[in-house]
Amino acid sequence: MIEPALHQSPQEPVEPCPLCRHRAAQPFLYHQDKQRAYYQCGECALVYVPRRFHLSATEEKAYYDLHENHLQDPGYEKFLSRCADPLLARLPAGAHGLDFGCGPAPLLANMLSSNGHPTATYDLYYHPESAVLEQSYDFVVSTEVVEHLSEPGEVITSLWQRLNRGGVLALMTKLVASQERFASWHYIRDPTHIVFFSVPTFSWLARKLNAELEIVGADVIFLQRRD
Repeated sequence: MIEPALHQSPQEPVEPCPLCRHRAAQPFLYHQDKQRAYYQCGECALVYVPRRFHLSATEEKAYYDLHENHLQDPGYEKFLSRCADPLLARLPAGAHGLDFGCGPAPLLANMLSSNGHPTATYDLYYHPESAVLEQSYDFVVSTEVVEHLSEPGEVITSLWQRLNRGGVLALMTKLVASQERFASWHYIRDPTHIVFFSVPTFSWLARKLNAELEIVGADVIFLQRRD
């Protein structure tokens, strides 16, 4: 269980947690480096970067454009298979889904579609066809996306509402292990990573959503809709 950090910063403007909207009298300072400060919510244990450190949309898009993921990249396919393979093993025949935050090369959607599960795509910068966000799905996948969201609670709730009964929300994001390891964690070096989940955070989220939680791997999380 990850305990909230004990240090507080009275100078930091109080912001509600971007996941659960809990507003502490003083935020818990989890870590601070030369670039940013990181706070932890005392309610859901999310670690988050205050808004004053967030990149602009233009800066964020420019950073994403540096990524070199391709549809014919075996290494990228192997990486995505950590989510795709266990999901495919659980999906009923003909299930259809959405790849949310697919990026410029929607390889995961292609992998799932080629295995008999038609998968629509959406990405704020590269595939912004918002009509797909109004449809219902048997599964939603979102790999290496939630850590970039300034409003993860709002987005995850919206995706959850798109799921049919028994549907699966499959997320891929690296998990906070401890405050000590956080300080040297490569994941926080990416300036577009602004929220950081842990097992306690996903346990809180599962309770809020009345979801069945399964931690499939070190960075793969499935939330299944019960109702």
